Amino acid sequence: MKKTAAIICFIFTLAISAKSQTSAKSVFFELGGPGLASVNYDMRLQNKNDGLGFRVGLGGFSIDDASVLFIPVGLNYLLGKDGKNYFEVGGGITAVSAKNHVDSETFGTTFGHLNFGYRLQPANGGFLFRAGIVPIFNKDGFIPYYAGISFGYKF
Repeated sequence: MKKTAAIICFIFTLAISAKSQTSAKSVFFELGGPGLASVNYDMRLQNKNDGLGFRVGLGGFSIDDASVLFIPVGLNYLLGKDGKNYFEVGGGITAVSAKNHVDSETFGTTFGHLNFGYRLQPANGGFLFRAGIVPIFNKDGFIPYYAGISFGYKF
């Protein structure tokens, strides 16, 4: 969990240093992916629509007497020539916290994730769409065929 906190602090430091730039920013809802069902913020680290960027999100669910919280954090890189269609590649870490409300048991872990996919992101803002393969891994194993799909807004 300390590693996750350090990574989150690093990402926010990058975001603050990039604050004066007018880089591409977006907000999107992702189903699947490293946050399972999450709301995410994404920002380029340079004053352009492609290149290096980061994402941070918050997701989870609650079923009966149990709840799970996901916090995906990662770096990504957008490659594209037409200012609208991009290949997205990236990776990061997701913190997971689960709680059983009946006996107040809690469980925390992290897993790594990669991202290989398509992103539709208009140059001047508007509807954003993402879809990709998101392999996930931790000390217990590797799931290569996990995926995610996202809808949101680029501003």
